Amino acid sequence: MDHQRVIRDVIVRLPMASSTPEACRWTVTALSRHTPATISVLLAVHDRLRCVAATGAWQVFATVPARTGIVGRVYATGAPAVVPDVAVDPDYLPVRPDVTAELCVPVLDPTGRAIGVLDLQWSEPTDLEPWRETAQRLADGLGARIAALGGPPAESRSEKLLRHAAALSSAPTEGEVMGAAARAAREVSTLSTALLLIGGQLGPSPATPSDLETRIRAELAGAGPAALDRMVERAHRYGAGYTLGEAGHPPTEDYRPLTEAGVRTLVAVPVGPTDAGGVLLVADERALRPDPTTVSLMELLAGQAWTSVDRLRTLARLREQASSDPLTGLRHTGPFGQRIAAATPGRTALLAIDVDGFKTVNDTYGHQAGDRVLVGLARALEGALRHGDELYRIGGDEFVAVIEVSRPEEAVRIAERLTEAARRIGRTISVGVALPRPGETPDRTLKRADQALYAVKRQGRDGVLLSAA
Repeated sequence: MDHQRVIRDVIVRLPMASSTPEACRWTVTALSRHTPATISVLLAVHDRLRCVAATGAWQVFATVPARTGIVGRVYATGAPAVVPDVAVDPDYLPVRPDVTAELCVPVLDPTGRAIGVLDLQWSEPTDLEPWRETAQRLADGLGARIAALGGPPAESRSEKLLRHAAALSSAPTEGEVMGAAARAAREVSTLSTALLLIGGQLGPSPATPSDLETRIRAELAGAGPAALDRMVERAHRYGAGYTLGEAGHPPTEDYRPLTEAGVRTLVAVPVGPTDAGGVLLVADERALRPDPTTVSLMELLAGQAWTSVDRLRTLARLREQASSDPLTGLRHTGPFGQRIAAATPGRTALLAIDVDGFKTVNDTYGHQAGDRVLVGLARALEGALRHGDELYRIGGDEFVAVIEVSRPEEAVRIAERLTEAARRIGRTISVGVALPRPGETPDRTLKRADQALYAVKRQGRDGVLLSAA
């Protein structure tokens, strides 16, 4: 193989390439005339290596995380990799089952910074050492031409939006969704400031907000909730993005707090439904003219942000339904088990509560009447407990209160308050009280509270009994 000829064939056309993708394609095409290897050029775009040119698109990875595989190792270190046997290299990314050897060299700009890699993979015996120097010289020539053309291809705005969509969908809280949406809006629109307003609340401020954002937040805070509501209502009334940017024309009155803050360009897009959603405000203090594509991308972003918020709210409702009693709204057995498992011996009291004569109510007046009794009693018992005390429904007419006390007598007094609250609504209850003993299981403590409760039942009901220590 005449490697000098290989180099000449590739390098001679590079100065004529008018774009980075064209330079990469010419390098791959010219090099493929001299070797059966699978050839690809991957360049750094944002946080990934993206395949810009290859001899067979289906034979290479379209994108690779910047530190993944042999290509990621070469890009991260700036050092070539000669791999005679890919089966023994832990970083090798399987592309084809017949690949046996790989040669990867960094593509460097004139300052020596890696901007990508040139990768060759063989499926037949090959002397890699001569190819190492050839590949590096070709990569150096390609790097110089890419630098002259302005560097690797930039990430398109649509690609940025897709990347941010992944961050939105994985955000664990509503506040983080709002922050991620604002960051995405700034980067995709290229305007300096973005705020997401949902449910009358602005999303979190970035760590280093722009001066314009600081002024906007101050103006909105001073304008009050009514001004925020007017912006949201206007956005949803027309259901489309609103732009401000035409010199010499005054803005609508609804956006006056923004113009007072210095906004000269604005894209306002409705988010979510009218009754529960909000508005995405993307702004700049320069007088610009947002193009239709920018507005369309902001509308897509607003839709994605709301989808993520709605998903979180749905999950929260499902968790609440799974952990609470649908009739009374009290938490039930699942969270109760977790709570008593954390009980402090001698300090956490369990109050087992049973409604006296409840079966008679059901048998005489029906289950709907019984349900009304349970709901009314739940509200009465909650009102008699202290702040921080917890009430659970663990069965048909069985409740348990978990309270923190300094001594057993305090628990008895609170239990007596519960019986008084029940009497005020025309019902009576029996209450058994128990405090966990050192080394005692939560189930055993609850059983002692139940035993005390049934002792009250045997003694005539409508009373309180403390289990023996």
